[in-house]
Amino acid sequence: MAINLRPAAPADLPLILDLIRELAEYEREPDAVDATEALLHTHLFSERPSAECIIAELHSTPQGFALFFHNFSTWRGRPGLYLEDLFVRPQARGKGIGKAMLIHLAQLAVERGCARMEWSVLDWNEPALAFYRTLGAKPMTEWTTWRLTGDALSRLARAE
Repeated sequence: MAINLRPAAPADLPLILDLIRELAEYEREPDAVDATEALLHTHLFSERPSAECIIAELHSTPQGFALFFHNFSTWRGRPGLYLEDLFVRPQARGKGIGKAMLIHLAQLAVERGCARMEWSVLDWNEPALAFYRTLGAKPMTEWTTWRLTGDALSRLARAE
C-alpha cells in the first residue's frame, strides 16, 4: 500500500480546510467551522506556529490529515503531544492510513521527549473508539473536559 505522510505546507491550506470541513460533516457539525485559510496560515505556518499538520496520501492522492500541538504535563515535567484532529476520507478508511498517522505521531512524541500522547473522541464514534482500543489506548474516564468559548470566554477575560 502506497501511504505517504508528509508535513503540511502553505500550499496545502485549501486542502486542509476542505478536510476540516469533511471532518465537521462527519462529526455532525457541518456549520461549526469558522476556520479560514488565513487563520490556518497564521497558526500553522507563522514564525511561532500554534500547531502542526501532516497530510496522508494514498497513491499520491490526499486522503487525510492529523493536526496536533504540544501541551505540558506538570507532574511529568515534560511536554505531551495532543492530537486535535485525525481524519481519513471515507473511501480511504480501512487501508491503514489512520494507523500510519498515529504511528508517525507516536514516533514524533518519543523523539521529542513527550511523556504522553492524548486526544478526544466523540462518545458515539464507535468505529474510532474500537480502532483506538486496538492500539492500546485507554479512555480517561475519571476526567471531564471543560471548555470556555465565545461570550463565556470573553466575560471571564474581562473579569476582575
